Amino acid sequence: MLEQVMTQYNEAIMDTDRDRALQVVHDALALEITPEEVVFEVVVPAIELMMKSISENQGVSLAQHFMAAQIASEVVDDMVPRFRKAPQIIGRVVIGTSQGDFHGLGKRIVAGCLKAMMIEVTDLGLNVAPERFVDEALAHDAQVIAISSMMIHTARGENGCRRVRQILKERGVEDRIKIAVGGAPYRFDPELYRSVGGDAWAENGITAGRVITCLIREVRK
Repeated sequence: MLEQVMTQYNEAIMDTDRDRALQVVHDALALEITPEEVVFEVVVPAIELMMKSISENQGVSLAQHFMAAQIASEVVDDMVPRFRKAPQIIGRVVIGTSQGDFHGLGKRIVAGCLKAMMIEVTDLGLNVAPERFVDEALAHDAQVIAISSMMIHTARGENGCRRVRQILKERGVEDRIKIAVGGAPYRFDPELYRSVGGDAWAENGITAGRVITCLIREVRK
């Protein structure tokens, strides 16, 4: 039964059919499949399958990737309150695009994937000032600041990751908060994250989940 639900959900995701995907989920609950199984046996594997298809160039589009992340986020928000036991949150992240950058699609994909992986996400939106990244991370007790930059000048700019790093140093909280970066400039230059002061970079949503999980564990150890 669970295998059939997984197949139906994956088909809906690949067709970017949000309504059908959500119907599959609700039908699964009616069949007494648990909310925990929906999240961890259906939604998360669907995202991983999507990323595998993209990495292997199997013709998966950005629209399909985006829809998978958005539906995952919606399903997780619906399922978590139904869990028999409150799930253990891996950690907390604040995410946004760097100042001057108004390209939010990549950020929204990553946020959806992170939520499905039990990482609490505070989305700061677009064009986020470096001071706000740090203020919000401290206010939410976040272990990671995730900064998306889709243009080279916002990735390298003085009001991007570099300034966030400087503020963390000034406030003496570098040991409490790590910085993860992502976006097109980092795919073109995988070492760019080092020169702008990032602790790590991620190529896509699933990679971001794994990278950020590692950073959270570094902070908490």
